[in-house]
Amino acid sequence: MSSEAGLAIRARGVSKRYRRGQLASSGLLSESLNDAVLAPVRRLLGRGPSIEPKQEAPETDDFWALKDVSFDVHHGEAVGIIGRNGAGKSTMLKLLSRITLPTEGRIELHGRTTSLLEVGTGFHPELTGRENIFLNGTLLGLSRRDIIDRYEEIVDFAGIRPFIDTPVKRYSSGMFVRLAFSVAAHLDPEILIIDEVLSVGDLDFQQRSLEKMRQTAAEGRTIVFVSHDLTAVKNLCDRVLVLEHGQIISESRPGQPEDAVYDYEGMVNANGSGAVGHGAAGRRRAKVELVRAWITNREQDIVSRFSLFEDMYLHVLYSVTENLSDAVIPFFHVLDAKGEYVFLTFPHDWPAEQGRRAGRYEAVCHIPAHFLNDGSYAVTVQVNTVNNGHTLEFFEHHALRFVIVDDVKENPHRAHAKYSYEHPGSVRPLLDWRLTPADR
Repeated sequence: MSSEAGLAIRARGVSKRYRRGQLASSGLLSESLNDAVLAPVRRLLGRGPSIEPKQEAPETDDFWALKDVSFDVHHGEAVGIIGRNGAGKSTMLKLLSRITLPTEGRIELHGRTTSLLEVGTGFHPELTGRENIFLNGTLLGLSRRDIIDRYEEIVDFAGIRPFIDTPVKRYSSGMFVRLAFSVAAHLDPEILIIDEVLSVGDLDFQQRSLEKMRQTAAEGRTIVFVSHDLTAVKNLCDRVLVLEHGQIISESRPGQPEDAVYDYEGMVNANGSGAVGHGAAGRRRAKVELVRAWITNREQDIVSRFSLFEDMYLHVLYSVTENLSDAVIPFFHVLDAKGEYVFLTFPHDWPAEQGRRAGRYEAVCHIPAHFLNDGSYAVTVQVNTVNNGHTLEFFEHHALRFVIVDDVKENPHRAHAKYSYEHPGSVRPLLDWRLTPADR
């Protein structure tokens, strides 16, 4: 088998077309085989085509789930594929797994491949867990001795030993996916393809599965991983592809998976950077109502992706509905990707009479460059009226989102270019230091 040196997967000009309103056919042998096996039974039961003619398909139009996608994956790489629902991720994995065939283009796989895409994929429901382990191992080309050597490890990892001789059709979805992943990961695949299905398991199982995939990658095997858990993608993958509308719109450099993750988060967040709702205003006549919130850079462009070196500005536009005797205080709550507080800020030096008259007001908070660490953040927007106590006027949870990108390596002219290695925590300030000789 000839292949470019080191390539495990080679995709060139891959497109997949479906027709809306019509059942998709993969065109694979398994469908013809099923038809051949089931046809005599259907005829015997009087359910052949002459009795139940196939209905004409309704008027339909073509839908391209993938369009002209090309990429390479090298042996030993762990590559993540991320994107919004409907972007084409699952279709891509089905093509890689040969569950369906591309409409156009070509995919080459160089190595024994196993996939875990949906609960139950590759398992026969009438067979027991034990029988399905041997069935899957045989289909992967392993000898009975090879399967026996791995059997105990598979069962222990899955944690379903009391049910190993129960037909898998009686398994819960969690039991099913634990056994399926254990089989896929322990039968020495050269290429392992994993979809979001791991989210069916509990937290302990997800963590053990990720650790097993890290071990698999460290052993030189190839992993293609689709997940909405962006932290898991960054921790596991060497490289990340972003799909949008069936095309690759971003691809990270090897060893820099966060590049593509930040591009994806910036793309998603940009869609929510304009107007937001009215919070408590819908429940009562609020004295202050939210009009809009947004984020800008120093040039006042509305953006959601910032360099470490960029200043950013949080804006909130609100309407005071009547002349007030109360003080009006806006708040910004900034939280990190885990939902934990980074800081809460509000104007502490405004005159008490500021912004009390009826009208619209724009409040702006400046966050200086090199204050926040690289990562993803959310901003909750709040306004209170204050007069011998606080009254909440509106509270928009996660109204805004933005990402900070560590692009020090792309800016070597910066004075602090060597300040580029990974730092813990959510803040990354450049603080003033002083060193003076001290007499003993």
